[in-house]
Amino acid sequence: MKNANLTSVPHALTARHRQAHYGHSGAVLWLTGLSASGKSTLSMALELALTRLGYSCYVLDGDNVRKGLNANLGFSARDRTENIRRVGEAAALFADAGLICITAFISPYRIDRANARRSIRQAFHEIHVAADLASCEARDPKGLYKQARSGDLPDFTGVSAPYEPPEHPELRLNTGNESIEVSLQALLQHVVTHIPLSKGSHH
Repeated sequence: MKNANLTSVPHALTARHRQAHYGHSGAVLWLTGLSASGKSTLSMALELALTRLGYSCYVLDGDNVRKGLNANLGFSARDRTENIRRVGEAAALFADAGLICITAFISPYRIDRANARRSIRQAFHEIHVAADLASCEARDPKGLYKQARSGDLPDFTGVSAPYEPPEHPELRLNTGNESIEVSLQALLQHVVTHIPLSKGSHH
């Protein structure tokens, strides 16, 4: 139920003020891909690399967010959609605050990612961490694919639930056949090119 008594309170700070403060504009880097494709590893490495360059950023990671903000959600299609809706809204707040928000979620449905893009007022970069199913299943660091194949883990993306790959991502990383280092460099180059630091803001 929508509450008719809500009034948006305007901030005294503008996006321009925030950009001057941080030395770059706010943005969302939305990493999507199968489980074990390298999303979390890449996003945490990117956060470190960008911070060293002088960027202000924060990672929202699937497992971490599901332990807190979205602890009440499961893995049904409806719960996945609500999970991504909340993440999109949270990421929008980070971007509005002037930060670069890096999100690492399977986010298997195109429509949910499209809705996230719509709800984010700042720049949205969809990044497909495009390791194929065979590569992810061969890695399986948490043993989740094994559990899914044996039927112990229902609604598992790529096995018993769909993954809809991005059709026009801003960047695609072939993490199935290139090292994390190579993917990270491509990702870093993308950010530095599209979200440049203002002169004099390097730490």
